[in-house]
Amino acid sequence: MEGVSPIFEKRIRHFQRYRDIVAAFSRNGFGFLIKELGLLELLSLPKRLFVEDYPEIHSKTLGERIRLFLEELGPTFVKIGQIASTRPDLIPADIIHELEKLQDRVPPFSFQEVKTIIEQELGVAIDSVFEEFHESPLAAASIGQVHFAVLNSGERVAVKIQRPNIKKIIETDLEILQELALLAELRLKWAAQYQLRDMVEEFSMSLRAELNYTIEGRNAEKIDKQFENDPKIRIPKVYWNYSTPKVLTMEYIEGKKLNEIQKNEDEEYNHKILAERLVHAIFHQILIEGFFHGDPHPGNIIALPGEVIVFMDFGMVGRLTTELKSHFASLVISMMRQNTDGVIKAITRMGLVPDDVNMQRLRSDVDQLKEKYYDVPLSQVSLGEAVNDLFSIAYQHHIQIPADLILLGKTLLTIEGTVEQLDPELSIIKMAEPFGRQLLKERYHPRKVAGKVLNHMFEYAEILTELPKSIQQYTTVLKKGKMRMEITIPELDLFLTKLDRISNRLSFSIVLLAFSIIMVGLIIGSALSRQSLLLWNIPAIEIGFGVALLMFLWLLYSIFKSGKF
Repeated sequence: MEGVSPIFEKRIRHFQRYRDIVAAFSRNGFGFLIKELGLLELLSLPKRLFVEDYPEIHSKTLGERIRLFLEELGPTFVKIGQIASTRPDLIPADIIHELEKLQDRVPPFSFQEVKTIIEQELGVAIDSVFEEFHESPLAAASIGQVHFAVLNSGERVAVKIQRPNIKKIIETDLEILQELALLAELRLKWAAQYQLRDMVEEFSMSLRAELNYTIEGRNAEKIDKQFENDPKIRIPKVYWNYSTPKVLTMEYIEGKKLNEIQKNEDEEYNHKILAERLVHAIFHQILIEGFFHGDPHPGNIIALPGEVIVFMDFGMVGRLTTELKSHFASLVISMMRQNTDGVIKAITRMGLVPDDVNMQRLRSDVDQLKEKYYDVPLSQVSLGEAVNDLFSIAYQHHIQIPADLILLGKTLLTIEGTVEQLDPELSIIKMAEPFGRQLLKERYHPRKVAGKVLNHMFEYAEILTELPKSIQQYTTVLKKGKMRMEITIPELDLFLTKLDRISNRLSFSIVLLAFSIIMVGLIIGSALSRQSLLLWNIPAIEIGFGVALLMFLWLLYSIFKSGKF
């Protein structure tokens, strides 16, 4: 509806969901946020939803309360929490620890719903595609569930089906989260400092990507091409004829998950070889290909006889440009050499550095961090932890590190945890060094340097060619006095909305008062004359009452329709 306030529109369409969120805030010890955001008054919610006294919840840590809050509100909030757990640069370690415990505690949906979705998506009867289809799922999560099946052609497959109506539910929650983030930035200083809206938008993009199984299938194929000449790394094949944005059919590969091998200390596999191949595969993805699996935890990796590694689940991936790969390689080598200048140069090249950054304090913080790793044997240095420590320092100095680099730090931590269980003596940072050196050699190869110089020459030549024309245009504009300045006030829309709401309420009150005065005057006049008030044989009171009532209802309807009451 044109001109309708977002808050008012959501108040109507998502009223029940707002109630759930306010109640969850209250139950998990975040009642102060309800007050600070003014949610009860702003959304006209009943005050009984807000109960400030839940003594038992205050015995839990902040991280536990955040986790319970997210789990209570369901799939969208659980997924947002899981994505947030990959951002140690933004979120304290104790809260990250709790977010990593988030589980999709949802029951599987019925086979009848599975059958309906598959037939709607593929446009054919399920029996015409699958010779066999197991009704019980192999796994169920908040967004979808996986079933084992056999195609009519005989191939064994795993079919992932999206949960019914989950997209609509998630979109509703994401709209509400954006609105709450906007309110928080306007009312709370810390929310504005952390740029909460940008954070929510970034997490929302990741979640929306997971809702499209076509993207996951393409990610799998892209990583598969990276290892097409390596028989020791396998990626399940995607069957595109039986896949859509809501249904993904992939090759079923039966093996042992790494977490099972770790837990049972399985002697069938050489743990040392598994660990080395896994680390080599990840660094090949990160530093050579620039496209990597973003969630390589042991449950997403399968081992086959002969120490063959199989990657699964490609909903979360990271991307690095050629420049970012090169800067990351510089960072790793500078860290190994404990070169403060090299570390600072790499960090500033990787991120957006504000003009007012205090380089002296930044250098001091990096030197202080260096002491943490001073005289520590290289084999005992956690590359993931060191990288995340550096990114945290960058964030403290308001240097914006790209999200994919943050995901890289989380990926390294995950791989290190897995490798430590398989082969505690393996040094991740030592295995990273050859890749880093290769990248640096490529970076300074004469052919590559010459290519860059040539590209810059073309760019500068184009700028110089256009310079006289641009100067002439600006001179003409200045002479005419038509230099335009544009000022943007982010809070202006919200301020005008509030002003409209106040003016409409005032208008409503005045009309209601006038209506009351007119009717009282007519009634009193009629009572004093002790006869019906007629003008030219027309019942004035009755008609006046009707006209005033219609005007009153019309004004009321207009105000509510505008969304600014």
